[in-house]
Amino acid sequence: MSETILVIGYGPVGKATVSALKDRNIRVAQRHRPKDLAAHIPFVACDVLDGGSVHEAVRGATQIVIAVGFAYEGKTWREAWPKAMAHILDAAADQQARVVFVDNLYMYGPQTHPLREDMPMQDYGTKPAARAEITRQWQAAHQSGRVKFAALRAPDFYGPGVANSHLGQLAFGNIAKGKSAMLIIDPDQRHDFAFVPDIARGVVSLLDAPDDAFGQAWHIPCAPITTPRVILDIAATHLGKKLRLNTIPMWLLPLMGFFMPMMKEMTEMHFQWDRTYQVDSSKFAKRFWANATPFEIGAIETLKSFS
Repeated sequence: MSETILVIGYGPVGKATVSALKDRNIRVAQRHRPKDLAAHIPFVACDVLDGGSVHEAVRGATQIVIAVGFAYEGKTWREAWPKAMAHILDAAADQQARVVFVDNLYMYGPQTHPLREDMPMQDYGTKPAARAEITRQWQAAHQSGRVKFAALRAPDFYGPGVANSHLGQLAFGNIAKGKSAMLIIDPDQRHDFAFVPDIARGVVSLLDAPDDAFGQAWHIPCAPITTPRVILDIAATHLGKKLRLNTIPMWLLPLMGFFMPMMKEMTEMHFQWDRTYQVDSSKFAKRFWANATPFEIGAIETLKSFS
C-alpha cells in the first residue's frame, strides 16, 4: 500500500512541512485552498469542526499531520479544540492512519525547571486547560488501540513567513523596514524559540519513525537558549544597524486587556515570560537529531523573508 500523507492546516508550520515532504505523496486540507499552494499539490476542502468533512479529507491517507491553528481566544480554544480533535481521531481510526500533531507546551502550566515530556499536565488558565484536555483525548485514543498518535511539542516559534508571533511582523518585520522592533514580552528574559523549518524536520522524523515512537510526546530541539534582544540584534547587525527596540511592560497587559482583547488573552500566559522558559529536548535528541538551526542562521533567514 502506497503512503499518502495528509497535512491539515497550511499556516507557517503546515507550509514548511509540505516543503519538507515535497518528494512524497502528499495532499493539503483546510477550509480554502491556499493561494500560495503549488498547483501540482492536491488539495481537499476541510472544516475540522465538521466531522463529515474531516472523514472525507482523511479518506485514503496513511498518515496525518495536524498543523491546525485557531484564533488566539480562550473561548474559541475551549470549544473548538476538543471538537476538532475528536473528529480527527475518529477519522484516523476509521482509516487506520497514524497521526503526528504539532503541539505547544501550554499544558505544563507554570514551571520553574526546564520542561520535560514527563511533567504532569495542569489545568491552569483557559488555553492551557484546553491543550490538556485534547492531550487526554489523544492519549486515551492511543491507549485503547484506536489510533497511533504522536505529539511534537514546540515553544514559541519564528521563521520565514511567521508574522503572528513575538518574533514576527512587529519584530523582524519592523527591523527589515528600518523601524524599531516592538515586543510585548520581556526582551531580556531567557526563552527558547523553535525555528519553523526545524519543526517541519521534526514532523518528518516522526512520520518516518516506527510505531514505537507513537503514543507519546516529543519536544523539538531549539538553538541554545538566549533572549529576544540577542536574537533581534543578530538581524539588526546583519543590516549594519543598531537594534532599536520598543517594549510594553508585562504589568501593563491586564490594564490593556480592557481595551485590547489580545492583551487580555496574553495575560494568562504571563508564566512563559516572567521567568526563564527552557525546553528539555534530550529525549528527541537521543532518538532523532539535536542540531537545531543556530539563531545566526535562522534570524537572518527570517529577516530576509520580511524584506
